[in-house]
Amino acid sequence: MSTPRLSQLLDSAFAKRQSLLSPNNDLVRLIDGEGDDFPGLYLETLGGHWLISSQGPSLSQELKVELLDRAPGSLYWKRLDQHQKEPPVHLGGEEAPEYFAGLENGLKMRLSFQAGYSQGIFLDQRDNRAALRELMAPGKTLLNTFAYTGFFSIVAAAAGATTSTLDLSQVYLDWARENFRLNKMNPAEHYFCKGDTFHWLRRFAKQGRRFDAIVLDPPTFSRDNKGNIFRVEKDYPALFELALACLTPGGTILACHNYRGMTAQEFEDQLRKSAPSESQIRSTKMPPDFIESPYLKSVWLTV
Repeated sequence: MSTPRLSQLLDSAFAKRQSLLSPNNDLVRLIDGEGDDFPGLYLETLGGHWLISSQGPSLSQELKVELLDRAPGSLYWKRLDQHQKEPPVHLGGEEAPEYFAGLENGLKMRLSFQAGYSQGIFLDQRDNRAALRELMAPGKTLLNTFAYTGFFSIVAAAAGATTSTLDLSQVYLDWARENFRLNKMNPAEHYFCKGDTFHWLRRFAKQGRRFDAIVLDPPTFSRDNKGNIFRVEKDYPALFELALACLTPGGTILACHNYRGMTAQEFEDQLRKSAPSESQIRSTKMPPDFIESPYLKSVWLTV
């Protein structure tokens, strides 16, 4: 039996997000940890299926029962663990198919609870994707680095731009191609590059290839197939300078990271040191369903 306190907290959290849900948007964070008085708990609706994430070996029975009663479709649980990254576990409702679609601003995203620790999209980039879509137009070009499943490429292509999607993983590049097909776009009309972003940026610069927009959203820490280590706090300036060399005059870079040891202002100041003096630079906030902590830092630079 659920307590009145739990029901009230859930009602309050869901009410805050009601305006974000629509027939064109079913990818929303419904509970954001301490911001909703649920420390360590995060709930997302993904294409009509719910995913609750938490630390610890299990989910409380009280919360599980309450969520199963409210969930419109299936309910899955993911254990948040930096060392043992397991796929979500099915808790109740009809199991989701291996792949299913979610909607963000009318565009479809291929999702999966069986693909591992990550389900195919990062909801905290929703507003940045919408802003990029406004920038893009037929004849424009986008370079999407560290692209994961390529949704920044999808929004740019929806606006008529030609995209280049870059990632180390062939699995994610293939997933990105499926996202193009899911939105009735021909992936053969776009470019896909497998490999290290640093390598490709140097190669593009040497070739004289330039882009109207570049997305830089690297992991906080990574190691490439040659053993080279990338750390945001140390290596981002070099990454940013390489991207600047591949930008068309008047072009825009979206620079992001989620390293909690650096504030948004410190990140912006770091980028200003490398940016051309005439650049326009602005930081943007996270979407309104992310209220616990402003961990994602986003800086837009237009030369």
